[in-house]
Amino acid sequence: MTATLGHPPGGAHALLGEALPSAAGPAPDDGAALRPPPVASVPRALVALRFSVRQVPFLFGLRRRLGETFAVRFPRRLRFGDETTNFVTHPDHVRSLFTAPELALSTVAESAIRPIVGTDTVLTAVGPRHMRQRRLLLPSFHGDAVARFTQMIVDVADREIDSWPVGRPFPLAPRTQAITLDVIMAGIFGVPDGRPARGTPEHKLRSDIVRLTRLSATPAGQLAELTLIGRDRPMGVVRLLIDQLERHLSQVIGAARRRDTTQSADVLSLLLAARDEDGEPMSEPELRRELLTLVLAGHETTANSLAWSFERLLRNPAAYDRLREEVRGDGEDAAAWVDATIHETMRNRPVIPITTRRVQVPWQLGEFRVPAGSHVMVPISLLHHREDLYPDPFSYRPERFYGVRPGTYTWVPFGGGIRRCLGATLAMAEQRVVLRAIARRTDMLAPDPRPEGLIQRNVTMIPAQGARVLVTARRP
Repeated sequence: MTATLGHPPGGAHALLGEALPSAAGPAPDDGAALRPPPVASVPRALVALRFSVRQVPFLFGLRRRLGETFAVRFPRRLRFGDETTNFVTHPDHVRSLFTAPELALSTVAESAIRPIVGTDTVLTAVGPRHMRQRRLLLPSFHGDAVARFTQMIVDVADREIDSWPVGRPFPLAPRTQAITLDVIMAGIFGVPDGRPARGTPEHKLRSDIVRLTRLSATPAGQLAELTLIGRDRPMGVVRLLIDQLERHLSQVIGAARRRDTTQSADVLSLLLAARDEDGEPMSEPELRRELLTLVLAGHETTANSLAWSFERLLRNPAAYDRLREEVRGDGEDAAAWVDATIHETMRNRPVIPITTRRVQVPWQLGEFRVPAGSHVMVPISLLHHREDLYPDPFSYRPERFYGVRPGTYTWVPFGGGIRRCLGATLAMAEQRVVLRAIARRTDMLAPDPRPEGLIQRNVTMIPAQGARVLVTARRP
């Protein structure tokens, strides 16, 4: 089943791009007078169904009816137990959650990703454990480290573009996934050109990642994902694939330990050399889980963001023509226009549609108050489509970001605060290189002029048809 983003919410404030201020944060002592957010009068079972299948239009509809802060109740056995789950779409509320990590804890470890990567990785851990893992991993993803990958990304993108058919429609998402997976293999594991030799542990690892990605796109895979909710370990075919991935990762790590990696710049070599504040290296299980997290969290999200870029561009010819004109002229405005296109795509079609915190104390959300222990969700799509922040928010207009830096709490496709995506710098670098290469080397059309709907896959929102394109010409 597919969905669209819906229609602009009524009654939004229009203040020349500035949101109205709204008090937010730990509730004052006299906050008892504040009332709880309005709760949707939707049966719990229907909430679970709509949230799992048509999440984005469901939440847009609730905001139209209930306002910018509202709540729903999920079934007792699913996701958040018998709690009322709160949703906020005001940037001041987002700021309050992102800037108080000790009082507003991430809940990623409670999601369906927990059985896959465990609860102690940089993605799922909280508190001191999260900060330790983040400090160990961060040097591998700072700007200088990522800059060394640029030429490799160019080569990988050009090789993939050379294989695309001309004159025949095809889904772009699997092609961008091939690019980002090769970048992962080269940048993280040090595989030359990202294509490991047959029979090697790296080749087996790559094959299993492709297999798992394909499975997740099938109805059987989506059903299997539902079985992960509330579990500590995956079941069935998902467990078999994850166990196999971990065996291959152990072999890759073992091979890396046996060779001299002191002069290597790949992420695995840097992690092998990393030490925490006590001088301790990462253990083999830690390395395996962190690498699994980086591979699964980093490869598909970037690929789908690239696919969304061209799904949007091909249905907005003025933006597409401007992008091609800039990158083919290679003028001084090209880099700024590429960035503006990426920022607008990630605003208009964020791949990760939601981020969640659990507040440890009573929390004020404007005129409302929620008790300690409450889940507070930030629906990123709703925040990104506020008319007071982004006039004409449902239109795709890269020029709104031309020469403009996105706001810290108004543009949050990578999350925020100390939980901001560790691989954001690499993801942006990949998108810049690949977007430029595709726009420079190809002319494309949308086989169907109607916008593609979106479908939910685990924690991501992806183009319903894989962002189908038709290449009419390819350049050297």
